[in-house]
Amino acid sequence: MTDLAKRIAALSPEKRQLLLQKLSNKNNEVNSYIPIIHQGRESNTFPVSFAQQRIWFLDQLQPGNPSFNICQFMRLTGKLNVAALEQSFQEVVKRHEVLRTNFTVVDGQPFQVIAPPPVFKIPIVNLQALSEDNRESEVLRLANEEAQKSFDLTKDYLLRVTLLQLSATEHILLLSIHHIAADAWSIGVLINEITTLYDSFSHNYASQLPQLPIQYADFAVWQRQCLQGKKLDNLLSYWQQQLGGQLPILELPTDMPRPTRQTYSGARQCLVLPKSLSEQLKASYQGGGITLFMILLAAFGTLLYWYTGQEDIVIGTDIANRNQPEIRGLIGFFVNQLVIRNNFSGNPSFYELLERVREVTLDAYAHQDLPFDKLVDVLNPVRDMARPPLFQVKLILENTPSSYLHLSGLTIKPLQFEKKNTQLDILWEIVETEQGIVAALEYNTNLFYPSTIARMVRHFEILLNHVAVEPTAKLSQIIEILIKSDNAQEIIQKQTRKAEFKSKLKTVKRQLVDTPIVTEEAK
Repeated sequence: MTDLAKRIAALSPEKRQLLLQKLSNKNNEVNSYIPIIHQGRESNTFPVSFAQQRIWFLDQLQPGNPSFNICQFMRLTGKLNVAALEQSFQEVVKRHEVLRTNFTVVDGQPFQVIAPPPVFKIPIVNLQALSEDNRESEVLRLANEEAQKSFDLTKDYLLRVTLLQLSATEHILLLSIHHIAADAWSIGVLINEITTLYDSFSHNYASQLPQLPIQYADFAVWQRQCLQGKKLDNLLSYWQQQLGGQLPILELPTDMPRPTRQTYSGARQCLVLPKSLSEQLKASYQGGGITLFMILLAAFGTLLYWYTGQEDIVIGTDIANRNQPEIRGLIGFFVNQLVIRNNFSGNPSFYELLERVREVTLDAYAHQDLPFDKLVDVLNPVRDMARPPLFQVKLILENTPSSYLHLSGLTIKPLQFEKKNTQLDILWEIVETEQGIVAALEYNTNLFYPSTIARMVRHFEILLNHVAVEPTAKLSQIIEILIKSDNAQEIIQKQTRKAEFKSKLKTVKRQLVDTPIVTEEAK
């Protein structure tokens, strides 16, 4: 803790809040640094953060919505020390109050209520008596069941762990956290801590992790104290100018009529692009502060421009929102959503479009401290129960610290399971790996057929390959390439169907020739 933080912490709660208000009012910089202070625990009840408030509100509309479950399922091969693993999770829940937090309502507003550390037990489901094939099918059934299992925010711990025992040396770890308590960065923190703790407890050592200086509840108090005065005015001024008035609604051509209420039924399709493509994209647009994320955002926007004919397109994205050093080692829901409004008018070249995307993206980064939930409250868009507010599509390039569970004496591999939930019409989740770009397109199955999404995935790949070598191509030229690819695909499909028909016809003819004709005389 810095000297400034210690001096602020020594003040009474009233003087501390007054000082933070003065600091916030005095400093005109949007990204000013005001330390987060441990609030003391005279009470176990605290205000929620703005992000938690929106998740809580959505849970009130549809209690136990499994689309807010964050799941990590892993296959553990080797000799597992179950007691050490259980002790590790217990220590993590003890360290991070947010995992043992529930939510209550006071005067119509949600509040966090922190429970004391529990005795954490991991349920073990024994599948050893099943045959190998039945074991694997039961694993997938239980994994999908776990992914759909709800949390009761009023009474459940927000971390759930189950072990499936397949044999003495093979287990499946099912881990679920509710989004109101965690984000993608948090999963990395959790995995790193479990790795360290398991190694210590397996050797009967005490925890080697340093004590946490603050907790998520301290961040929630700090956020509400700081987000006022000139800082809030600066943020609101930018976003109201950028998004004020009538925001465009993306009119994607759907395969099915949009339900009257938003649904959360989802599926995903994946795309893997070679490393050479990402390197080519970076080389073609190097300089000028253009990033891979901006290239992908412009490419996705170009597809949406073609599909909808709209020139004013709003796309959402996520930002880690971990600028304060005190919160980088915390589990909690810190991620913020940014709204990127894109202009596709005038038939620009892809490079010119990128310049527009770069400018609006950097401006959004500079004003990222306004919580999305506060922005929705201020803009107060017309409530449409069939759509999420402000944007219906999102693109995320994952840049959270990559973490892998390493448990001594065990080989660990992720367990793939079918994700059946989504919160948006379309969501691209993209990761740049050593092998290349891995992209998953998540979509609402109440709006789109799998074939439609496969077409979108194919178009995205064609578009990226084209702009990687033709940065000066106009949008009209890019769309012409996509139309030709559709025509070519249709011709291929027709030829395939024709070839299949001819093959079947030959088979039928051969069967007719080979089949003896039995006459009445022969009988």
